[in-house]
Amino acid sequence: MCFTETAELMGLNVRVLAILLLLGFIYVFYIGASTSPIIVFVFSVCIVSFLLSIYLTKWVLSKDEGPPEMVQISEAIRDGAEGFFRTQYGTISKMALLLALVILSIYLFRNTTPQQESSGLGRETSACITVAAFLLGALCSGVAGYVGMWVSVRANVRVSSAARRSAREALQIAVRAGGFSALVVVGMAVIGIAILYAAFYVWLGVDSPGSMKVTDLPLLLVGYGFGASFVALFAQLGGGIFTKAADVGADLVGKVEQGIPEDDPRNPAVIADLVGDNVGDCAARGADLFESIAAEIISAMILGGTMAQRCKIEDPSGFILFPLVVHSFDLVVSSIGILSIRGTRDSSVKVPLEDPMAILQKGYSVTIVLAVLTFAGSTRWLLYTEQAPSAWLNFSLCGLVGIITAYVFVWITKYYTDYKHEPVRTLALSSSTGHGTNIIAGVSLGLESTALPVIVISISIISAFWLGRTSGLVDETGSPTGGLFGTAVATMGMLSTAAYILTMDMFGPIADNAGGIVEMSQQPESVREITDVLDAVGNTTKATTKGFAIGSAALASFLLFSAYMDEVSSFAHESFKQVDIAIPEVFIGGLLGAMLIFLFSAWACAAVGRTAQEVVKEVRRQFIERPGIMDYKEKPDYGRCVAIVASASLREMIKPGALAIVSPIVVGFLFRVLGHNTGHPLLGAKVVAALLMFATVSGILMALFLNTAGGAWDNAKKYIETGALGGKGSDCHKAAVTGDTVGDPFKDTAGPSLHVLIKMLATITLVMAPVFL
Repeated sequence: MCFTETAELMGLNVRVLAILLLLGFIYVFYIGASTSPIIVFVFSVCIVSFLLSIYLTKWVLSKDEGPPEMVQISEAIRDGAEGFFRTQYGTISKMALLLALVILSIYLFRNTTPQQESSGLGRETSACITVAAFLLGALCSGVAGYVGMWVSVRANVRVSSAARRSAREALQIAVRAGGFSALVVVGMAVIGIAILYAAFYVWLGVDSPGSMKVTDLPLLLVGYGFGASFVALFAQLGGGIFTKAADVGADLVGKVEQGIPEDDPRNPAVIADLVGDNVGDCAARGADLFESIAAEIISAMILGGTMAQRCKIEDPSGFILFPLVVHSFDLVVSSIGILSIRGTRDSSVKVPLEDPMAILQKGYSVTIVLAVLTFAGSTRWLLYTEQAPSAWLNFSLCGLVGIITAYVFVWITKYYTDYKHEPVRTLALSSSTGHGTNIIAGVSLGLESTALPVIVISISIISAFWLGRTSGLVDETGSPTGGLFGTAVATMGMLSTAAYILTMDMFGPIADNAGGIVEMSQQPESVREITDVLDAVGNTTKATTKGFAIGSAALASFLLFSAYMDEVSSFAHESFKQVDIAIPEVFIGGLLGAMLIFLFSAWACAAVGRTAQEVVKEVRRQFIERPGIMDYKEKPDYGRCVAIVASASLREMIKPGALAIVSPIVVGFLFRVLGHNTGHPLLGAKVVAALLMFATVSGILMALFLNTAGGAWDNAKKYIETGALGGKGSDCHKAAVTGDTVGDPFKDTAGPSLHVLIKMLATITLVMAPVFL
């Protein structure tokens, strides 16, 4: 139905479009078959996952939307979300085209590497390839964001309607709606890179005499990762500013000043708040995870190709294409995990309310077990080599390290953000002595929560590195070479359940929206109780997936940093293995990198604050000028608040986003000029390496602090709203609302934007490496 409507809107005949798609698929499989059977396998799995996502969509859309009052509210949310999405991505696309011209100009005048010279790949071809990959990555990232938003604005009302009958049915609808988005996002990331790889392989005649070697091909895909990062950063910034400015404005005036419940229809900012859940938590998160997977796949392919070349492996395709196969199996095992969550057979039978988190954890456990099995099989299939017969076993253990790291990360974040555990309950208790003690307790909780994740990341990196190093793979001089690739395999292991993780993430905003629709349509309290439980679990799943994203960002950035050093070596025609921070200029680069994280976070939070002030003023104005709102005699002007937040968020996202893009380029270029004038030609590259290193370290810590503190404040408020410590409307509750308000820009704007920033800095330095030499 959706496919037909879209085709009709575009003025296309459905049959003609179907034939064109079929021809496109045939051509894709043709170039895949011309490249490698592994690519054909990847294409096949992705196509099947897309078919499954269509089934999930039809299943979700077949559910009823409830009474007319629910449908009316849902349509208002949908119109606001889709309108903002079109405007936001129109702005992002213009900036992407401008940046593409800049990349084209740089690549047309840059030096070429020895590998490119030997293969006959000229500057013009290299520039066109990089720009095309950049634009394709940006386009796919935008589509991934749209898919996340499209399903959430249609599933929310169906979850609300299902909550009138059964909590389990409502849970199942929310999970399957999130599953649709997750499968499409991961599938697009995998098939996009596979198509680019196959197209370049065939077009450039890779591995034929006088042409490029297959081990150098992954470097041509870097532009794809940069395009994905670029769109994800601005999507996360704009969406985060929108959702949290509306949320803060609605809470401060509605809950604290007027004493009305959350999502009350009398609050003029409530529709803007619910729209924000979709553009910030769904669209932005879809683009975010798409970018994470793309960056991890490309960096692992680069390292796999480099290692295979150094070890003189006869057929390096297995090491290069291994990340694509891992994520193909991710689609398979995550689909099984999603489908394992079932509703009750008879929705008319009232069953006791189960813990939704326990149900989601069961699905995650199923996915984890299957991921371990498929990962081991993939390593034996693709990483077995006669030069080191047991190497595949070591790499399989590296993957197990990554999978365990993901599970531990989810558990740690859950411990610090779920109100079933002591930290959040202690935070809630601090609200009983006032607003100030709530803020102090929340900040200290966030700071403490950085310790365990850093220890886990450190153990996983060193374990995977030494497992890879002792795999038996050596270069021509007999030196072990598998260490970095072992870390890459661990990163793949961590992301081997990414589709299910994204499903849990999408579950959160859908459940939040469902609760808002129930409250606004004034459904019975029993229905609101169900959506409140789902919403609280959704807050925890969003927090855990953010912790997961930070962990994967740390490992992926480490890989991209190594790829950057290899890229500099290729262009500079000399070894670039170490960065000495005892050199004053290099140390300054590190300071600038750390400063960049703090300044970016400050600007992101300040943007939310300024926009929220406008919302607060507007909501107060409406309550004063329309006194009948509180008695349901007058209707609030919801559209005014949506318009204020939309225009402000688009304006405010530019400054922090531009800071992230311009800073490494300017710093690298200035120190390059200084280096050439002082006889240190690699100074620019070294300073940028230090900037990237320090920014990654400080960014990981800052993101952990912001995400966990914000999630804990939110769930401390939810805990009090269950009736604890005086319940809703008490002084304790008002103090918790203040803490939640402070945490909103932390967990949904600055925090998520930071881990995108970390990976974007790594990809931009990789793409712009010639500028620094």
